[in-house]
Amino acid sequence: MIEGVRIRDLVVHTDDRGTVSEIFDPRWNWHPEPMVFCYYYTIRPGWTKGWGMHKIHEDRYCLMQGEMKIVLYDPRPESSTFGQFSEIYLSHQRRQLFSIPAGVWHADENIGPNDVLVVNFPTIQYDHSSPDKYRLPLDTDLIPYKFHNTRGY
Repeated sequence: MIEGVRIRDLVVHTDDRGTVSEIFDPRWNWHPEPMVFCYYYTIRPGWTKGWGMHKIHEDRYCLMQGEMKIVLYDPRPESSTFGQFSEIYLSHQRRQLFSIPAGVWHADENIGPNDVLVVNFPTIQYDHSSPDKYRLPLDTDLIPYKFHNTRGY
């Protein structure tokens, strides 16, 4: 696991009407930063979003629908996992909170037959005039990982 990643299982209550699950509660002490911003994104089947990285903030995901593989690559020289990558699988069948530390490259691949829906609670608000967002193509030689049978950027 990449240094700094946090994961928390969420409890899902199911009955004949559907499901309910708490997504975030500061009393859990899951993450030291407060919730200051929230948005959602989707990924269509067969597509990948990435490579992306943030220098200032962390992403904090909660997958609501679908199945997704998150690939992380750690280029931080001071990290104990420098030069390593991790593959993390998220599914709506086992809902979790998942954080991605600042400075870690990540790509999100939809590995299921339906759209993925992810809620993100980043640690800072999005600044449209100066976004904390850096990108590389999926086929970059700077990250020792190759995607197969997917499209994206």
